[in-house]
Amino acid sequence: MQTAKVKVKDMVSSAKEKVNEGTAKAQGKTGKATATTHSEKEMAKEETRANKAQAKAQKHQEKAEHHAEAAAAHHGTRVPLTGPHGNHTPVAADPAYPGTGAYPAANYNKYI
Repeated sequence: MQTAKVKVKDMVSSAKEKVNEGTAKAQGKTGKATATTHSEKEMAKEETRANKAQAKAQKHQEKAEHHAEAAAAHHGTRVPLTGPHGNHTPVAADPAYPGTGAYPAANYNKYI
């Protein structure tokens, strides 16, 4: 699950993308309006497409950076499970309980 901070940063990146796309669209319209030949109009149209694609790529790059920052912030925060809580090591052999190894004998009944 994403943190709220990452979500807000992603929303800001999306808003920036919309602004950049709007700017590219406006520049494309003015380029088409001022163009006198068909080739100039096509060039303005391609420039608009390129600027929109660049805005989208920038948004995705920023989002990737946000997620990388969040992952780096969380890296190493978990405590390894060692010691008596997570790593169950066998107990030493007790001479009071005959057995083959570290655990008491299997036929031992504590209710007798």
